[in-house]
Amino acid sequence: MKVKCPDCKEIAELADDFSFVKCSKCSFDMTYGDYVKYIAYKDARYKDILSDYK
Repeated sequence: MKVKCPDCKEIAELADDFSFVKCSKCSFDMTYGDYVKYIAYKDARYKDILSDYK
């Protein structure tokens, strides 16, 4: 599955089992849970989802 890389804004790959997110353009590599937290802290529009990942 394709998702947006939070660092370079290019297309990143989300594993089919939601285990990781990787971007080949900028070497971004994180677990999906950490990815969700990362984008939530980086973009104020997503802060309300943080309570789902405590």
